[in-house]
Amino acid sequence: MKKVYFDNAATTPLDPQVREAMLPYLGELFGNPSSLHDWGDMARQSVDDAREQVAGLIGAQAEEIIFTGSGTESNNFALKGLALAQQAKGKHIIISEIEHFSVLHSARTLEKWGFDVTLIPVDRYGVVDPQDVHKSIRKDTILVSIMHANGEVGTLEPIKEISRITLEHNIIFHTDAVATVGNIPVNVKELGVDALSLAGNQFYGPKGVGALWVRKGVRIIPLLDGGIQEGGRRAGTENVPAIVGLGKAAELAAGDIPAKMTKFAHLRDRLLRELPARIDRSVVTGHPQGRLPGNASFCIEFIEGESMLMMLNMKGVAVSSGSACTSKALKASHVLIAMGISHEVAQGSLLFTFGKDNTDEDIDYVLEVLPPIVDRLRQMSPLYSKFVKASKGGS
Repeated sequence: MKKVYFDNAATTPLDPQVREAMLPYLGELFGNPSSLHDWGDMARQSVDDAREQVAGLIGAQAEEIIFTGSGTESNNFALKGLALAQQAKGKHIIISEIEHFSVLHSARTLEKWGFDVTLIPVDRYGVVDPQDVHKSIRKDTILVSIMHANGEVGTLEPIKEISRITLEHNIIFHTDAVATVGNIPVNVKELGVDALSLAGNQFYGPKGVGALWVRKGVRIIPLLDGGIQEGGRRAGTENVPAIVGLGKAAELAAGDIPAKMTKFAHLRDRLLRELPARIDRSVVTGHPQGRLPGNASFCIEFIEGESMLMMLNMKGVAVSSGSACTSKALKASHVLIAMGISHEVAQGSLLFTFGKDNTDEDIDYVLEVLPPIVDRLRQMSPLYSKFVKASKGGS
């Protein structure tokens, strides 16, 4: 049976060169970077090298990079650490309705701590209007956090336009760039942000490692109490093998991005064009042009995404229904609901995210196996039966 992996937003496979770079640090180079001897010196130098590599990928300075355990930790650190550091100036925070749960839930926690949070709506494509951000700013606004791109529907957000507004009002601006770093060009100076989150498993690095970039001069309160690692900003012995892997993945991504974008956009456009032509009552979600090159997302009416996932898996095809953090929740995606899609339609979401190993033959295979799956599931759907009867009655 053919195997097709179209779930790269959940995680990409580890690049063989990244694995090779990590292996010595799982063996003979086992030292603690905080130790003052040769073993510690080698580990510390490797962490510093990785910091340079990650900084180079996003146009930052090495000392501005803080290594974390994931994109989720980076987002938690950004929201809570930046808000607590700025609270003497005010306690108002602005985020969008379609942020990742690590941002949304951090904001809810901050509300329990006495902060006030404003949720910005999005249009039917999932785009934040910068003017909505501008209108929501108050005298006590201290932090804005808007994602660079939505991992579920692929929509790119107008970060540069929003950053001009936050700069004008002297407000700290964080962006969750987990979906974009390593996949499209990202430069923190061009974006105009003050903090940015990223994760290694989004661009062929290891799982369980991420980074938070914080612009030099911006205060952030550490969330972990302990030692002085990461310049005193993130306590705990560094995960040296994973950090080395993240650095190597960043180095490789810096050279791979143009080719990946061209390849992924071709596969994406084929699927966005051809799947609706094969399956009636299927809807493309996200912005038609302003979206990630490796993201093709749909809602297929009258059936549930989980059922399609299971039957596609039986055919050797791995896809997702919403984000990896919500795919087991059996709930409609908050992103799709915020875009104005009904709960019934949102239940039928499918997300295809492409990787370096995917080919046109993979697209051909999905277009071959998915329509019969949809037909079979619709035959068992009472909603579809009602739709068919209503259509016949109206004709």
